[in-house]
Amino acid sequence: MSESLSGYKIGFIGLGNMGWPMSGHLQDAGAELVVWNRSDGPKQRAAERGMVVATDPAALAGVVGDGVICVNLTFSDVVASVVEMMAPALAGGVTVIDFGTTGYGETLGFAELLQERGGSWIDAPVSGGQVGAEAGNLTIMCGGDEAAFERVKPVLDVVGEKVSLMGGSGAGQVTKYANQLIVAQTIDAVAQALRMAELAGVDPAKVRDALRGGFAESRILELHGERMVNRDFAPGGRSELQLKDVRLMSDLAERVGLDSSTLRNSLSLWENFVHERGHGDLDHSGLFKIYDEA
Repeated sequence: MSESLSGYKIGFIGLGNMGWPMSGHLQDAGAELVVWNRSDGPKQRAAERGMVVATDPAALAGVVGDGVICVNLTFSDVVASVVEMMAPALAGGVTVIDFGTTGYGETLGFAELLQERGGSWIDAPVSGGQVGAEAGNLTIMCGGDEAAFERVKPVLDVVGEKVSLMGGSGAGQVTKYANQLIVAQTIDAVAQALRMAELAGVDPAKVRDALRGGFAESRILELHGERMVNRDFAPGGRSELQLKDVRLMSDLAERVGLDSSTLRNSLSLWENFVHERGHGDLDHSGLFKIYDEA
């Protein structure tokens, strides 16, 4: 990869399945990288790769100064705790990029906090999963100040292939919720269709192949449909995270006054699958098991 980020000082917090390859791309692009993670294993791996490992988020913010801090964490409350730890050390001019799917209200609060400190918050949730993170071709949906977005666009371009500014603060999260609403309900539709065919005595693998290329074609039918046919639900996108996203979109729907019976049903379905059936660690294509077990 070219040295497109030479001279950039970047902090990266959250070295999980997504954050680890993303941070590696930034380092390979020439950025001066300092990282932090809650658990020790990823920190050791980062040190072995030649990354500087900060002792805590505040120390990371102190090193980065008016550079860029990337956050890739799973739950809104964890993002909030990290922001709270960083806050006293945040320098004026710093831009924080949140790559996670975070609550809408929380995102607006983080943006206000950064603005008060002379910095900027860019909500930049991603789509493409671990495969996209490893390939560096994620789709990134951004919300925030346009000038701040343009400043960090070179950083976003290293980890993403399609990078879009959707509007002001929170617009990136809203776009990601829209993505996840379609994903959550399409997984359910594909699961029902393939199981219905199977119960009727028709080979679901053949049904999936026959539907490919028609109006029912989708990445869900292509990738997750194959997982359902093979009953291979090893986690890629964990179901507990899908439920988290359905909860976030349900909260936004209530906030903006969208009354959706299918969204209510989707929330009930994912709550049942994760909590009542205990399948939170399965891939979200595993929703098929609801119909399989029935």
